[in-house]
Amino acid sequence: MEQSSQPSHTLSMIPGPIEIHDSVAQAMASPSVPHVAGPFVKVFSETLKMVRQVLDNAPGKGQPLILSGGGTVGWDVVAANLIQPSEKVLVLNIGYFSDGFADCLAAYGASVDHVRFELGVAPDVDRSLEALKASEYRAVIITHVDTSTGVLSPLKDLALAIRKASPNTLIVVDGVCSVAVEEIRFDAWDLDVVLTASQKGLGAPAGLSVIQLSDRAIAAFENRTAPVHAYYVSLAKWLPVMRSNEDGKPMYFSTQAVQNILALHASMKLILDQGIDKTFAAHIAGSNKAKAAVAKLGLKQIPAKAEDQAHGLTTIYLPNGLTGPDIIPKLAGKGVFLAGGLIKGIAANYIRLGHMGVSVSRYSYQLDTALKALEETLGESGQSSTSA
Repeated sequence: MEQSSQPSHTLSMIPGPIEIHDSVAQAMASPSVPHVAGPFVKVFSETLKMVRQVLDNAPGKGQPLILSGGGTVGWDVVAANLIQPSEKVLVLNIGYFSDGFADCLAAYGASVDHVRFELGVAPDVDRSLEALKASEYRAVIITHVDTSTGVLSPLKDLALAIRKASPNTLIVVDGVCSVAVEEIRFDAWDLDVVLTASQKGLGAPAGLSVIQLSDRAIAAFENRTAPVHAYYVSLAKWLPVMRSNEDGKPMYFSTQAVQNILALHASMKLILDQGIDKTFAAHIAGSNKAKAAVAKLGLKQIPAKAEDQAHGLTTIYLPNGLTGPDIIPKLAGKGVFLAGGLIKGIAANYIRLGHMGVSVSRYSYQLDTALKALEETLGESGQSSTSA
């Protein structure tokens, strides 16, 4: 196990932005370089190709994109380019971020239907297919992991079933909290869009939206009849730029976040040097450790079933009489940031512990530090290890 040489700081053990490796911090601190200069274009090309590798997408199939912005930019890319006004979209809704994606789609004129699942429960394939067969949908939105609830969707089962039932429907995956954490096989599962952000499982600083498109998704854009009512996120602007830069030829539309891409290149190199399957295994091991510690403290999670629990975070119900605003500052005082809840009506009743990236691999002591701080803080708050 490595030790970070970064200056002492409060650990970011939230579900993003996460802790970063020393090499990533060093890349972020690199001297400025022109965004069309040869050295940067080489790095950018390699980074786009590494997106394919992380998502198991073959060279020449579809196109990866890296844009300045957060994961939410990916929502806009989908809504503005792939869905025409009044086209129907089905959202398999498991929480706060499913709602957010739906709101974005509606803002661009899509007709949005929901299949809403109970709090803490993953999407059911049969219910999803029943809704899908009720109408003709341009796309189905799957939130792979909802960061607000810690629920993990059965992506493989859903994707294969949806493709069989509705071959032309676009399968769009919000992978913001799942890419490089949970298994994703872009080509084998016949996915059309996976969108994510740099600051979670990819292990880089916040600031980049990372999107993988299939050939089917690109065709949906190219064959649309309605104009795209967007400028910055228009695929007409970005597809030529990404194709050219992936081929090692500079092309400009809008200045890339150069330092962020250098950092993302460093972080994805770490992932691929370790191996993507070993990366998934490290997250499973870290998740098992976190969830066992939470259970030992007598605390429950929002997803009750193990198969519905994500491997990059744990959502923890607090004991009666204790709230997130009570405990989070105390945890910070012990050197660890945890996140509060997001679900309306119960937001104060739970906290969210992130365990992604280096905190479950090269710097796994960071997760141990967070779990120790949680146990100590609960004890100091008068809560025994058997509190419910």
